[in-house]
Amino acid sequence: MPTLHIPAPLRALTAGESVVTVSGGNLGELADSLEARFPGIKARLVEEKRIRPGLAVFVNSVQVSANLATKVAEDADVYFAPAISGG
Repeated sequence: MPTLHIPAPLRALTAGESVVTVSGGNLGELADSLEARFPGIKARLVEEKRIRPGLAVFVNSVQVSANLATKVAEDADVYFAPAISGG
């Protein structure tokens, strides 16, 4: 199962857990599995059919599309991180 790394601002929704494993083959399925285990977290991660603006997703250290259909390997490390912008 993919390993998800939960950012500090969302850990109140995961009972303080910073790393969790959940089933899913794409970002949408991972969000659904997280929601089943930690009710309320999906609303903080997902907006319509995308990961919320302001969050970046990294799979095995590579930034990926915020589309919920983005595939995730079973042995992947997934990080949700506040997006960084500036000028």
